[in-house]
Amino acid sequence: MNTKEQIRIAILDLYEGVANEGMRGIRQLIEEFEADNHLMVHSELFDVRLKSEVPDLDFDIYISTGGPGSPIDSEGSLWERRYFTLMDSIQQHNLKHPDAKKHVLLICHSFQIFCRYYGFGTVSKRKSTSFGVMPVHKTFEGHHDVLFRSLNDPLWAVDSRDYQITQPAIEKIEANGGSLLCIEKYRPHIDLERAVMAIRFTDAIAGVQFHPAADAVGMRMYLLLDDKRELVINRYGEQKYWNMLEHLNDPDKIMLTYSTVVPRFLMNALSHRLNSIAL
Repeated sequence: MNTKEQIRIAILDLYEGVANEGMRGIRQLIEEFEADNHLMVHSELFDVRLKSEVPDLDFDIYISTGGPGSPIDSEGSLWERRYFTLMDSIQQHNLKHPDAKKHVLLICHSFQIFCRYYGFGTVSKRKSTSFGVMPVHKTFEGHHDVLFRSLNDPLWAVDSRDYQITQPAIEKIEANGGSLLCIEKYRPHIDLERAVMAIRFTDAIAGVQFHPAADAVGMRMYLLLDDKRELVINRYGEQKYWNMLEHLNDPDKIMLTYSTVVPRFLMNALSHRLNSIAL
């Protein structure tokens, strides 16, 4: 069957008007997905936090972005109420229509508020900002998940956050058919619980703490900014800063993550969509 005009993607913008590279990366990956698969893709942007805009259920795929600020302080706000009304509706739709599920990818801030709202983990402020190109370790389930199975362990990703998810509610996650996929870098010499970096909530809904749409161009621009350079050097040292810049050119690090996680998410959603059409 002709797939033209069948793929509709809603981008839920949680950046609150703050300039960022994440949106460029997401749009670029959608354009590549459209070109590589010879599809007609309709994507639409919704300004969730500034305008309380949310899409309806007339989309196949929902990508919810990162964003600035506290994932705790917005609890009960108008935009959050509308946002989670949508998330509730998507999950109810997926239960009622298992052969025509809506697929959701939650990134960074979206991942944090989703975990907080549904009780999948504890949200807290970090002792210090995590920013840069960081290793992320896969769990056993992460080794086999469609989003991560072809990536190295550790995989490398762009991290930029002041908050974290810890104490994942494993039984609750698994009760929904989900699993914990990735955690922060192993550091046994530091007595701090490792933060959660990725969860599959259901077969159609997944979330990541890092920024899978970050590419070498955008990350290099960020690392060369005075405040970002100072942040990394003060936290990790000057050698670590130069190592991060060097990692950007490594095809096995963030460029591999960039070319794998979101594309695999989109392809998985497309595969399910085409199977539902065939049925």
